[in-house]
Amino acid sequence: HVQLVESGGGLVQPGGSLRLSCSASGIDTTLYCVGWFRQAPGKEREAVAAAYTGGLESYYYADSVRGRFTMSQDTVGYTLYLQMNSLNPEDTAMYYCAAVSTSERSCLRGLRPSQYTYWGQGTQVTVS
Repeated sequence: HVQLVESGGGLVQPGGSLRLSCSASGIDTTLYCVGWFRQAPGKEREAVAAAYTGGLESYYYADSVRGRFTMSQDTVGYTLYLQMNSLNPEDTAMYYCAAVSTSERSCLRGLRPSQYTYWGQGTQVTVS
C-alpha cells in the first residue's frame, strides 16, 4: 500500500524560499516515477518536477520553475524533497507529491497528472 505525506508548506514573502518534503512508504525505490505537482485556485493541476527512483539523479522540471526549484531524493526510508527558491506570487498553490510505476524514459519526459496512480493530500504554499 503506497502512502505519500507532504509537509513543509507555509507563507513566505516574494523572493523567499521553502523546502517541501514528501515521505513515501510502500513504493519500490527502484521502479517508480515520483513527482511534484501544484494546483492554484481555478487552475488545472500542473507538473512541477519529477524523478525516477532508480535513476541516476536525472530530473524533469517544468519551464516555469527550472533554475529556481530543485528536487532531490533520500533513498534511506525514502523521502522526496522540493527546494523552492526565488518564490513569487505565481508560485502560490497547493503542492502535491505523486507516484506511479512506469519507465524512467516516460517519467523524465514529464507525465500528466492523470498518469500518476498515488497522491498525497497536499501542502499549501502561499507567496505574499
